[in-house]
Amino acid sequence: MSFFSRLKNGWNLGIQSLQIIGKNKSLIVFPILSMFSMFLIFAAISAGSFALFGFDFDRVINTAESLDESSQILGYVVLFFYYLINFTVVIFFNVGLVFCARQVLNGEKPDIGEGISFAISRLGVIVSWAVLAATVGVLMKVIENKSESVGKFVIGLVGAGWALATFFVVPIIAYENLGPIDALKRSISIIKEKWGEALGANFGFGLFYMLGIFLIALPVGILGFMIHPIAGILLGILTFFLVTIVISSAETVFLAAAYQHVNEKTVEHYQTDLLDDMFYSK
Repeated sequence: MSFFSRLKNGWNLGIQSLQIIGKNKSLIVFPILSMFSMFLIFAAISAGSFALFGFDFDRVINTAESLDESSQILGYVVLFFYYLINFTVVIFFNVGLVFCARQVLNGEKPDIGEGISFAISRLGVIVSWAVLAATVGVLMKVIENKSESVGKFVIGLVGAGWALATFFVVPIIAYENLGPIDALKRSISIIKEKWGEALGANFGFGLFYMLGIFLIALPVGILGFMIHPIAGILLGILTFFLVTIVISSAETVFLAAAYQHVNEKTVEHYQTDLLDDMFYSK
């Protein structure tokens, strides 16, 4: 299949994912809760870092070479716990969304309460994965700070490889209940065995993000600005968050469908031929 055919396939899969969100609007509750939780956590971390350093702790990390060793270590510790909480919250709600998405893909009605309860039942593996992800995040930050020019290049390569390797981690955590290392190995094995349209589909979602911002959020902000500058800013920000929430929900639904498909299970609401072409067995 040609590159442009893959992109078209990814676009069509994205459209079908958005249609599922449109018919099951309750699914966006999960990213809303995730975003709200992260806002509260960011506020708490920022207040704590200000109390410790007198300014944003990220400045400590980015200017680590000008600080003594103990300050550097403390900065990285704070960063680790920020990443840990961040990943735990995001993955927790993504696991709940994957559960409800699977209900939809099986022809059932999604139950938000069941999704939250299911995520709670997987809290142990969620936290263990968050520890690994936070460790990787801090190590990448250390590399970036040690050699800014080379570090950014290396981080770009490592980041892309990490994103690909962890593509199926969330549904694996949800349904196979594996520890972090086994979940990573399982995700990599699926990618190696069945390689196809995942990247094309992800590009499609990136395009949806861009179109949503330029065709929806930006015009709404401009119209609001014509009424009053503050109204324009607020409407633009709110619309931006709404676009992000809807598209991220659709992306997680696609992930649930992809995982279900590679495990040779029926997937409702998606065209069979698109899912057949999404991955192929080597």
